[in-house]
Amino acid sequence: MGSNHKKTIPLLPLRGLLVFPSMVLHLDVGRDKSVKALDQAMMEDNSFIFLATQEEVQIEEPTPDDIYRIGTISKVRQMLKLPNGTIRVLVEGLYRAKIIDYVNDDTYFEVTYQKLDDEEQEGLEMDALSRAVLDLFEQYINASKKVSPETLATVSDINEPGRIADVIASHLPLKIKDKQRILETISVKERLEKILDILNNERELLELEKKISQRVKKQMEKTQKEYYLREQMKAIKKELGEKDGIAGEVAELREKLKDLDAPDYVKEKIKKEIDRLEKIPAASAESGVIRTYIDWLFDIPWTESTEDDLDIHRAEEILDQEHYGLEKAKERVLEYLSVQKLVKKMKGPILCLVGPPGVGKTSLAKSIAKSLGRKVVRISLGGVRDESEIRGHRRTYVGALPGRIIQGMKTAGTVNPVFILDEIDKMSSDFRGDPASALLEVLDPEQNNSFSDHYIEIPYDLSKVMFITTANSTHTIPRPLLDRMEILNISGYTEIEKLHIAQKYLLPRQLEAHGLSKDKLQVQEGALIEVIRRYTREAGVRNLEREMATLCRKAAKIIVAGEKKKVIVTAKNLAQYLGKPKYRYGMAERENQIGAVTGLAWTPVGGDTLTVEVSVYPGKGKLTLTGQLGDVMQESARAAFSYIRAKVEELQIEPDFYEKKDIHIHVPEGAIPKDGPSAGITMATALVSALTGKKVSKSVGMTGEITLRGRVLPIGGLKEKTLAAHRAGLTTIIIPKENEKDLEDIPDSVKKDLEFVLVDHLDQVLEKALVK
Repeated sequence: MGSNHKKTIPLLPLRGLLVFPSMVLHLDVGRDKSVKALDQAMMEDNSFIFLATQEEVQIEEPTPDDIYRIGTISKVRQMLKLPNGTIRVLVEGLYRAKIIDYVNDDTYFEVTYQKLDDEEQEGLEMDALSRAVLDLFEQYINASKKVSPETLATVSDINEPGRIADVIASHLPLKIKDKQRILETISVKERLEKILDILNNERELLELEKKISQRVKKQMEKTQKEYYLREQMKAIKKELGEKDGIAGEVAELREKLKDLDAPDYVKEKIKKEIDRLEKIPAASAESGVIRTYIDWLFDIPWTESTEDDLDIHRAEEILDQEHYGLEKAKERVLEYLSVQKLVKKMKGPILCLVGPPGVGKTSLAKSIAKSLGRKVVRISLGGVRDESEIRGHRRTYVGALPGRIIQGMKTAGTVNPVFILDEIDKMSSDFRGDPASALLEVLDPEQNNSFSDHYIEIPYDLSKVMFITTANSTHTIPRPLLDRMEILNISGYTEIEKLHIAQKYLLPRQLEAHGLSKDKLQVQEGALIEVIRRYTREAGVRNLEREMATLCRKAAKIIVAGEKKKVIVTAKNLAQYLGKPKYRYGMAERENQIGAVTGLAWTPVGGDTLTVEVSVYPGKGKLTLTGQLGDVMQESARAAFSYIRAKVEELQIEPDFYEKKDIHIHVPEGAIPKDGPSAGITMATALVSALTGKKVSKSVGMTGEITLRGRVLPIGGLKEKTLAAHRAGLTTIIIPKENEKDLEDIPDSVKKDLEFVLVDHLDQVLEKALVK
């Protein structure tokens, strides 16, 4: 043992480092104890030092227990003091040694040691092991690229198997613990086997690493390629001025949202929906649903309104210009406009224009909008039977849409349009809900400031809308709905009004539509009156306009064929153009009759006259009613019959007539269903006339309900009935006394031609109607 004469040697503890025998290495020494140990080693002539490794790197001041017992005796080859006080040394490992004991550990460590020699083993097995290790090491070097190929040459030149193991171990990236294990393995064979094991592991690890890195690289390449292509696509789209997919759409919507003038809760809802749209894949069906919903929220007006143009005189001009007559309706509209002018914000009233077809309800509603300067929306409720038509469908359904109300608001584009709901009396309800009840929320001024549509889901304010509804009659409108509307009755026109309308509106309009002028076609007043009386029977003027159109077409044909240059239509030649008259003018009888009385009736198309006929013949007291009479009318007939039985003496009728005679009551136009209470006095008068043989005056018309005691009760529709009587050429009208208040509705032009007899008992009726 080269240094056995000197049992002690300075020890330098190494941190995170291990020196194998035959390994040359630079060390930086900075710790006090270590520097002193070095100094001590340099003082010896052979400058040997014991290098052993600390078990834990962190320990700054190690004790003998913290240092491995086996280390390497090394020679200090060079020593250099660096400016920062550290000493750099070059050491060369010589051989393994084991610490026997610590002699000194104050200023520096000093130990006694025992040299450990390799257990040399010769033979083929060792050669084979060495070769296997070298082969594997070569593979490792090729795969790892961390060790230079020159190292392989160096290692291959070594002959001793033990040194081969040590040199390879010093080049491998092992943990200190593993290196220490190899250092402590004295048996060369075991040491080589350990190295073989380690190299095998390393090679597998390297292969795995390679695979992983290749996979990552592939993935990276694919991602990069996709990214590159996407960027190219973006650039192309940008050049074309297209926005990119959903992202572009979302960006566009967000921009649009900034400019939207709407309440905060609406903006909040839209923002949420845009966020949802962004997260959902563009291909999913939900995406389209959300997109449509957002579009609806953008399209509905939330704050846009038109400025009301409240010039009363101008409004009056517009209404007069477009409508003749309709005084009451116009008056009500002008009142509303005046109030609007005084009160800046008023809950819009809900007007219901009730009247027969063709009297101009819808066009009056349009004129109201025009006089206000508001937008007009019109929807027809005829035949609507599904509640979701009003309230919209839930968005979960395929093809869901908002209801007609919200759709109308979108069309209008303002929050204060005039909204015309046509044919409100023609709605029906079935298993799909009751649309009329859904309309309550729309038309109730207390509720409609937060109308909720199933599709939109956000409360919508309808309180600024002016709703105008139209109906032919109020019977079929549910009470609660009727209660929320203000009824404006528009009854039919008188002959004189119709004449004015034909001259001022209808004929000029038709002339223009048919490319004619006043020079080419003239229709005289007499001809117009004839058309009104004998070719049309209606409350409105729709058929009258059709007849005007017919005249224009006939005239156009004559002029184009070159037969005449100018066509003049007179009362005499009217039949040439329009054919034979369709109606008999005047339903008044030609002479006084027994058992035939002219009654006045109200129909949805205006007033009409009905003749009630009674015939009496021998029999057994059977009462027959014909002419499609409804229950109420049949009851009126029985009531009249009972009244007469009770008053036989006063009326000078045979007391037992009801046992010896059969009575037949008939109301002509037998195919048309008729009902209502107001034929009571008409039937009673006809019965009395037939039973007494007294004639009824041909110029008298009558209307009124009868009681068993002969009292006459009030009826409705007096204006229409009066117009019908006037048109029929009657001169005297018997009406219930309680209807006196309705006489002010009747145009003066009609009143002056008629005598009104107000009655409250049947006696007065008979007094006036029967010819003495």
